[in-house]
Amino acid sequence: MNMGATVPKATVEDLRRVAGDAKAELISGKVVLRSPTGGIPGRAGGRIYSSLDRYEQTTGRGYAFPDNVGFLVDLPNRQSFSPDAAFFIGAEPDMQFPVGAPAFAAEVRSENDYGLQAERAIAAKRADYFAAGTQVVWDVDLLSDEVIRCYRADAPDTPRIFHRGEIADAEPALPSWRFPVDDLFPPRSRPAKSGSV
Repeated sequence: MNMGATVPKATVEDLRRVAGDAKAELISGKVVLRSPTGGIPGRAGGRIYSSLDRYEQTTGRGYAFPDNVGFLVDLPNRQSFSPDAAFFIGAEPDMQFPVGAPAFAAEVRSENDYGLQAERAIAAKRADYFAAGTQVVWDVDLLSDEVIRCYRADAPDTPRIFHRGEIADAEPALPSWRFPVDDLFPPRSRPAKSGSV
């Protein structure tokens, strides 16, 4: 056994070779696979992206991205992010991973994103976002009364909280963008329409 052997660090090329549509991030020189999300968190991330896409179309400023897009960064312990929804202000997208951190990132909690270990991982990732240049990070928790915890780079430990019935924002990253918190949840049962069938 060669005790002096080292394992080579994973590269962006290794990240590109991840099989299928698997979600992965490059962290500390390792490709770290992420579990697929469940239905309700996946739809919530999709609704955030849809709203961001409308903002892009309206303002002509930046680019909205859905889940599973890799953003390349250059931090000592992290080389990429893959948020659930994001808004990027940088070079026009091409077939490669966008280079640089998104201005805004939304991380929607899945069923395994709870407990002390998960909380530590979420806080560490949020710190990495800010170190890479992200201005605003949403921690979206569909099981909490504090549905959206909006963290800003200038106040990284003091989130603004948005509850059901409120309108969330991502200031200062996305001026004038607003998102109704209730849009994160499946529509409630609606009464049948009156009139002809």
